[in-house]
Amino acid sequence: MIGLLAAAALAATAPAPAPQPLVIGETVTLEALGQARAVNIVLPPDYAKDPEKRWPVVYQLDGAMTQDLMMGTGLMRWGALWGRSADAIVVGIETRDRQRELLPPTGDAAERKRWPTAGDSAAFRAWLADTVKPMVEARYRHDGRAILVGESAAGHFVVETWAEAPGLFTGYAAISPSLQWDIEALSRKPLGEGQRPPLYLSLADEGGATETGMERLLANLPASQPYCFSDRRKELRHATALHGLLPEALQYLLPTKADWLEEFGMVLRCEKRGGRG
Repeated sequence: MIGLLAAAALAATAPAPAPQPLVIGETVTLEALGQARAVNIVLPPDYAKDPEKRWPVVYQLDGAMTQDLMMGTGLMRWGALWGRSADAIVVGIETRDRQRELLPPTGDAAERKRWPTAGDSAAFRAWLADTVKPMVEARYRHDGRAILVGESAAGHFVVETWAEAPGLFTGYAAISPSLQWDIEALSRKPLGEGQRPPLYLSLADEGGATETGMERLLANLPASQPYCFSDRRKELRHATALHGLLPEALQYLLPTKADWLEEFGMVLRCEKRGGRG
């Protein structure tokens, strides 16, 4: 007994192993709209194991370390572990002045007064197209699938990009998009005919002009447009929508062949699914 106590005492006083860095990804600092910002890249855990394998890329707006990067990467990895959605490279794009970078100009005087810097979403989109995407595609093994994800103001940017430059990404997820912006102008935009990439949309408890903007957008979608609209007005708050619905959005846009998802409650609750799911 005395020997055991002595061994325990020695173990308790022995120095702990030195901690090692926990590396989850890479970061590149780029300049957009006159401000330096981080572009964070998180690779799949087995990216280095198979040098021939290529991966889809999820571009996450508001993707700084102090924003949604860790949550988004964790939810994406959790979905991949279950086979709910395909594993992917995550590219987190830091935003600084969200209304400036993510929203177009507004004709609403109250919005202009509250957010005087807003209105440069077209320039931010051009930066994504001309700088960020080419850098990612040159450095990392991608398979051609590129998904743009955003919530709230970033969700408005997703819908605007889908409407203005649909070929920039192969799939779009707009969670609780701020469609009230500019007197709901985006929902009134003529879309014409022809099929754009798949679009995931959702609505939480926003109500008001955000809700009427979503209803108008859905009504104006071309008949051939593949989309998934997840109506969670009775279940989710604006503050919990991204956490609750990103796994579903990725399931819709990066589907797998897993046949056990329904058994575990991982189902798409969509008004319509078009060519996905």
